[in-house]
Amino acid sequence: MADILERPAGAVHVAPTIRAITFADVKAALLEGVEDFNRAPVIGALFGAVYAFGGIILLACVFALDLGYLAYPLFAGSVLIGPFVAAGLYDVSRELEAGRTPTLRGVLSTVFAQRKRELGWMAFVTIFAFIIWMYQVRLLLALFLGFASFGTMQEFMRVLFTTSDGLSFLAVGHVVGAALALGLFSITVVSFPLLMDRDLDVVTAMITSVQAVLLSPGPMIAWGMTVVAVLFIGAAPCFLGLIVVLPVLGFATWHLYRRVISPAA
Repeated sequence: MADILERPAGAVHVAPTIRAITFADVKAALLEGVEDFNRAPVIGALFGAVYAFGGIILLACVFALDLGYLAYPLFAGSVLIGPFVAAGLYDVSRELEAGRTPTLRGVLSTVFAQRKRELGWMAFVTIFAFIIWMYQVRLLLALFLGFASFGTMQEFMRVLFTTSDGLSFLAVGHVVGAALALGLFSITVVSFPLLMDRDLDVVTAMITSVQAVLLSPGPMIAWGMTVVAVLFIGAAPCFLGLIVVLPVLGFATWHLYRRVISPAA
């Protein structure tokens, strides 16, 4: 790990070589993610607990402010920043891959060291996308349902599912949301682990990630849909499932990255 921390920022490297992947690679990456969790369950669960606890706090604040109708889009938006939250998990998989035993102190040191590198800009991109996500939700609410305040969550659900405006909002909202999610997924699926692994600029990392999606659209979209589905399932039991789900997906993301990007020369 020391060599990672000592590398000079801004070093020049050859552009990454992208490899096409198959659905079998997606499955194998998931299985390796489960294996890494079994090998480092404590560190993985700690990262998962932070993500789960953040979700619980977010949900509690939303309902405390009588904004329960934002709970679903907020959680859906939080999925977009999952790759950033999982950054430390990539280092855990890298350590296991190298035959070393990861420690929480070492992983956190590596994560904090990223403030001097390009990963911080990638985090800014995801947070900005999350803000845009919430603004488009508010915009669509205003366009389809007006600026009326809903007294209760039950009232909002009634309007949402029993009126033409509510159903139109659901349809358009999911289409727009899917487009935004696909765009962010395309620029982050490889870029986060790539920036953890190499000294590249954030633009090169995002371009590489998009190229990887375009080279293997089927398997990559399947991976994205798997991530969303598993995160939603993990969040169902009061977010507690995320304690296991997030680290498994984080570890799996690293192994998928290893299959997509050829090792540096």
